[in-house]
Formats: sequence, structure tokens, C-alpha cells
Amino acid sequence: MKTQKIEVKGSKITIIKVGNEDYISLTDMLKAKDGDFFISDWLRNRNTVEFLGIWERVYNPGFNYGEFAIIKSQAGLNNYKVSVKEWVEKTKAIGLKATAGKYGGTYAHKDIAFEFGMWISAEFKIYLIKEFQRLKEDENNRLKLEWNLQRTLAKVNYCIHTDAIKEKLIPEKLTAQQTQIVYASEADLLNVALFGKTAREWREANPDSEGNIRDYASLEQLVVLTNLESINAVLIRQGLPQNERLIKLNAVAITQMKSLLSNQSIKRLK
Repeated sequence: MKTQKIEVKGSKITIIKVGNEDYISLTDMLKAKDGDFFISDWLRNRNTVEFLGIWERVYNPGFNYGEFAIIKSQAGLNNYKVSVKEWVEKTKAIGLKATAGKYGGTYAHKDIAFEFGMWISAEFKIYLIKEFQRLKEDENNRLKLEWNLQRTLAKVNYCIHTDAIKEKLIPEKLTAQQTQIVYASEADLLNVALFGKTAREWREANPDSEGNIRDYASLEQLVVLTNLESINAVLIRQGLPQNERLIKLNAVAITQMKSLLSNQSIKRLK
């Protein structure tokens, strides 16, 4: 489980990933509350139940409205009490989660956690949102850096690739125009091996997109692209004709993409 922490008003708050969504620890947030206060106290409030019901209606197609109606009718009564576990089991809610283990506790989707923050204090809620946004900005900057690094590696490896073309594929005394045609052919060899289409075919299929096919590549595709450029340079020096290299490069691309897409470490980077 991927976890992160932010510090809000002196309290360390744990954040976990559930699918592609961020869930924030309400248990950690409670430590910043003065006096005795429990999540069940918040959950028995009628306004809380109504808010949770609206959130689930928007985001959860499997929400049990029958059970929700029963809970809503009892919310606010002195003898009414429901735990997070009961709430989730009865209504099939996805906005709250009770977890066990090392990072055990009660977690809420960020939208709900921000609302819960108001029960701590208005000031706490503001700082919680501020720190969470800072965390997301840091993540985005890191991902951009990783993408740009892979793009740079692809460009550096392309120099190795073009050097091999100069040595083995380009006869002497070719014009500059003829040389560029050979480069384009070899670049498209890699495009076809990895993307299944040439740069021109991609542009014709995406007339409104700026840049080129490689500008829209995923992180995994860029990693494979750098490998294909190095492998193609070796195959060129070995004297393999282009049609044979295309078959070999396509097989490599398929194998490496399958490996990268199933790699749990790379998934955690995202």
C-alpha cells in the first residue's frame, strides 16, 4: 500500500492510495481535536449523513439507498449510533474505509476528509487543504521530471542510433535531403515497432494534436523506445536488413511493454 504523510498544525496525517483516489486518515486528524471526540460522534450527525449520502450518490453507483434511508431517519437521535464499519457494510459506501494492520484506522476520500476537517476546526480544514494541494503539486512536478528525463534519454539514445545509420546505411556522397529520408525511415521503423504506425499516419489520425507521436507516449513507452533505439543500432551494425529488424524490434517492444505494465514498482510510481 502506497502511503504518504503531510503535517497539519503539528499533526502528521497519513494518506493512502485506493485505486487512483487519495484517502486521508480521519484517525490521525482526530489527534488535533481538543477534548474527547470520536468519529462515531461525527457520523451520527444528520448533516454528516446527508453529506455522505449526496457524495455516494454522485460517485458510487452501487450505493444502497434503502439502508441509507433507514440510517438517515435515525440520525441525530440520542440513542442512535453507527460505526464506520457498519456504515460501509450496510450502505456499500466507498467514501469511508476502516482498515486494519500497520496503517490501520478510519480513512475518508479527500472530499469527505476536507469536510471532516471542519469538525476539528475551520483553521485546521484550511491548512489541511493547503498541505494536500502542496503534496499534489510536488507529485506532479516529480512526474513531469521523470517524463522529461525519459524523453531526454530517448533523444540521447537517438544520437547513438543515427551514428549507426551514418556508418552502415548511408552511402558516401548522399545529399542532405537523401540523408534525412534515411533518418525518417529509421525513425518510423521504431514508431511502427512500438506504436504500430508511422509519424505521418499518427498526424493524419490526430490532425488537431500538437507535437508528434512521441510527445504523447506514456512513461513505459518512452522507456521501451530508448531500449529499441540502442537495440536497433546494434542490429544495424550487424548488417540486418530493415524488414528483419522491424520483426525483432516489434517482438522486443511487445515483451518489454508487457513486463513494464505488470511491474508493481512502476505502478507505485504513478
